[in-house]
Amino acid sequence: MPAQRLLLALALLLSAPVSAQPQAQKAPEALGIAMEGYPYPAPVQYLPLTIQGQDVRMAYMDVPPSGKANGRTVVLLHGKNFFGAYWRDTLRALSQAGYRVVVPDQIGFGKSSKPAIDYSFHLLASNTKRLLEQLGIQKAAVVGHSMGGMLATRFARLFPEATTHLVLENPIGLEDYRFAVPWRSTEELYRGQLGTTEESIRNYQKTYYVTWRPEYDEYVQVMFRQTLSGEYPRLAWVSAATEQMIFQQPVVHEFPLVQAPVLLVIGQEDRTVVGRARVAPENLSKLGQYPELGKRAAKAFPRASLVELPGVGHIPHFEAPEKWHTALLGFLGK
Repeated sequence: MPAQRLLLALALLLSAPVSAQPQAQKAPEALGIAMEGYPYPAPVQYLPLTIQGQDVRMAYMDVPPSGKANGRTVVLLHGKNFFGAYWRDTLRALSQAGYRVVVPDQIGFGKSSKPAIDYSFHLLASNTKRLLEQLGIQKAAVVGHSMGGMLATRFARLFPEATTHLVLENPIGLEDYRFAVPWRSTEELYRGQLGTTEESIRNYQKTYYVTWRPEYDEYVQVMFRQTLSGEYPRLAWVSAATEQMIFQQPVVHEFPLVQAPVLLVIGQEDRTVVGRARVAPENLSKLGQYPELGKRAAKAFPRASLVELPGVGHIPHFEAPEKWHTALLGFLGK
């Protein structure tokens, strides 16, 4: 009888519905540091480059106009914690308005190579110019968000003959961080990157927005899943090196030298500060004051227009896309 009861119990257990059994939570899948398999909104091509003795490839999208072509080109430059694909809605709006749109992933970012090199805005701007030359583009409007705003400014300074318009969307570097943010070595920054967690990424990215939305978590997951890759230490070094680039290579002092007409689009709730964790609390309130910084920058550029967006944070093209596209297309259409 005991044996019969045991067999009956086993039969009942095996016949229980699957839903009654506890489900193991699926672990996040690692994402390669070249973002293999991550979909971009347009076909990705590659420009081969040799930089400081290393052969690398620069990923980019080259999207033709879907509306009536106007013969003009716009280059979209991404921020530090992002990559070209996050421009998908702006890319579509520009293409529909008749523009050819070129969207590079800078070396060290997105689907491009991640070499351990000496990063500089001069280098990234020169790479971008080489891409345009490869594509047969002599002149373009250059649009930069966040770190891309610093790069766009450097591009406009290095290649004024190739820059028809300069558009800065909540750029970092409207102030010189060296005056208020304590310096850290690249090695220290690198060790900090190795300690990155999903929670730390999400908490930082939440500072970008006035109101967090579930769809923003996509960009948290991309960064987190890359930390699970066996190649992540290489990406962590690049992240540290490019943070050092931002800190050591300010562009704010060169605003008066920019020749192109400039549009500044500033979300008024933005308080982004590079290296904010290293700033003493009593000094932090003096930094990242974008309403003031936007006005100051508009006065510094020889020919600048300022569009202020109340209730918007660091990424207007996510939080207020219609207002952003209206301002962008209106400026380019002048």
